[in-house]
Amino acid sequence: MTASFQPHTVMITGGAGFIGANLVRWLLENVPDVHVVNYDLLTYAGNRESLTGVEARFGGTGDGRYFFVHGDIRDTAAVAAVLAGNARDSIDNRPVSRPDAMLHLAAETHVDRSIAGPAAFVSTNVQGTLSLLEAVKHELDAHPRDFRLINVSTDEVYGSLGNSEASFTEHHPLRPNNPYSASKAGADCLVRAYVETFGLPCITTRCSNNYGPYQFPEKLVPYMITRALADEPLPLYGDGAHVRDWLHVLDHARALWLVCTDGRVEDEVYNIGGNAERTNIGVVREILRVLGKSDSLIEFVPERLGHDRRYATNAARIQERLGWAPAYTFEGGLRETIEWYAANERWWTHVQRKAYRGSNPSLH
Repeated sequence: MTASFQPHTVMITGGAGFIGANLVRWLLENVPDVHVVNYDLLTYAGNRESLTGVEARFGGTGDGRYFFVHGDIRDTAAVAAVLAGNARDSIDNRPVSRPDAMLHLAAETHVDRSIAGPAAFVSTNVQGTLSLLEAVKHELDAHPRDFRLINVSTDEVYGSLGNSEASFTEHHPLRPNNPYSASKAGADCLVRAYVETFGLPCITTRCSNNYGPYQFPEKLVPYMITRALADEPLPLYGDGAHVRDWLHVLDHARALWLVCTDGRVEDEVYNIGGNAERTNIGVVREILRVLGKSDSLIEFVPERLGHDRRYATNAARIQERLGWAPAYTFEGGLRETIEWYAANERWWTHVQRKAYRGSNPSLH
């Protein structure tokens, strides 16, 4: 398929986070002509350590295609400066290329944290998305050009499914059940409103649960891997029979680029799923099996508030219209992920210590 849109420079918000860092790496390694502007606030879940090697290979001392700008998506003026080509690299002060696409991944994402403190999720996910939309609108009004904004969302906005219900399609109503998913649904609605009201060229994607390297160890897969490596108890909510669809982060990166280049604004939303529904307890038992550990490490704990029973994502639209399909099997991808965490203890222990200290990012 011939791409209908080929951006020269892509701005990635949250490019030092889990999905963002993998997307940055994938783009620079697989799309030779693209320039990447990583715009990140470096909160506890955003780590420049996840981009080790990228700055040397693709930054100012490399081929010059990678830029890093330390900034907050809620700072409309700072975002506008990047979009206008008036920003400078926070590491080496190089002028930053003017973007003609934005992939918006910056977000607060952890459900447990949203239950404990929902205001931060509304501030970042809703107000931050509004700030980006305003900056893009004003930039395109001032300097009209071909542009795409890809809003990266989650299947959690659809709510919960029963065990026998059909998978979520893009037509499923939004029924978020926790503060995190409610904040993402709010962002999605704002994006839709800016498409309908102002004609902004935006597309929303909704992915299932991602896994893979560089994921902060508060999420299920890396949390269970790192605790199992230390022979620590593995706390599992309720009966462990909650079902999630699992998507390898590099399959997700490939899908996002395809939506950016070939997706139609008229389609508005694309679901991205891994065709890999698994119970949480099944995932944890597979981790233990690969590591040669006993199931006796599993420790059932009281159910979480607002815990959705099942997510299942129908990705027929992106498969049929854009030709995408996941390349990873869950078992193969999980084994690779387990091996990565076992081999990269220095990375995950360092980012955990940083989170416990509080967010105090350094650019040096």
